[in-house]
Amino acid sequence: MTVNLFEVSHLAAEVWEHLAISDAIIFGCPTYMGSASGPFKTFMDQTSKIWLERGWRNKLAAGFTVSGFQSGDKFATLAQLATFSAQHSMIWVILDQLPGNNSTIGSAEDVNRLGASLEAMAQANVDQGPNEAPPASDKESAALLGERVAELATIFRIGRNALEPAGD
Repeated sequence: MTVNLFEVSHLAAEVWEHLAISDAIIFGCPTYMGSASGPFKTFMDQTSKIWLERGWRNKLAAGFTVSGFQSGDKFATLAQLATFSAQHSMIWVILDQLPGNNSTIGSAEDVNRLGASLEAMAQANVDQGPNEAPPASDKESAALLGERVAELATIFRIGRNALEPAGD
């Protein structure tokens, strides 16, 4: 399984071609003012031709977001990413982790400490840089999401290959 990271504000033609052949796309962006960041929204708008041609139909999709506050209206951004994926006829993959940090024995070090069910959420203190924030538990939640998407992409690829007609 090959994983690539692309910054949406700098997408060359070869990146668009790579996205076209990918089995899965995990969308990630910061949450600003209760929504996806401006550069990510621009990226979304740039996919209208792909949408019209149904170019991402049946690809797996997932998402994650980070904001400076524990709530930070991240759910609104994740719903926006899920809706965007649905518009592209993609198959949305959920985090599939029970909420952490929700009892007297829970802690901020728990996986899924923010209690997300739709996708991975992270919180980064606004006075810390990227080397300090978000905390390791949020990064682990995102890593588990990536592992889940990779596992399901493998399963989907095997199934797709089994459905293809055998060559003579």
